[in-house]
Amino acid sequence: MRHDLKMRRGKQIAQGAHASMSFLCRRLREQGSVALEDFSATERAWLSGAFAKVCCRVNSEEELMDIHDRAMAAGLEVHLITDSGKTEFHGVPTRTCLAIGPDDAEKIDAITGDLQLL
Repeated sequence: MRHDLKMRRGKQIAQGAHASMSFLCRRLREQGSVALEDFSATERAWLSGAFAKVCCRVNSEEELMDIHDRAMAAGLEVHLITDSGKTEFHGVPTRTCLAIGPDDAEKIDAITGDLQLL
C-alpha cells in the first residue's frame, strides 16, 4: 500500500480489498466460472482462510512498481490496483497498492520481507 498518498483509512481498506479479491476476479474473467478444484492447493488454503493476509507499506509509486516488477520476475501472481480518482486524487487515476499471491509465504517474503507493516 502506498503510504505517500495519505489515503483515508477507509480508502486504504477498500484498495486492499480490491487487491485481495483481484486474483478471483481475474480467474472469473478468464474462465467464466470457477470451482475449488480449479485452484492449486496453496490457493485453496488461502481461500479457506488458512493464509495470512499481510499489509505492508511503500513510500512511493516507484517503490510500489519495483516490488511489482520483482514479484513478476519471480513468477508470482501480482495484481496492481489503480484507483479511478473519483473520490480522492482529484480525478487522476492513481496506482495505490498491489497484491502478491496467493502463494507460499517464503516466496512472497523474498520480495516483501524488508517492507514495514502498514
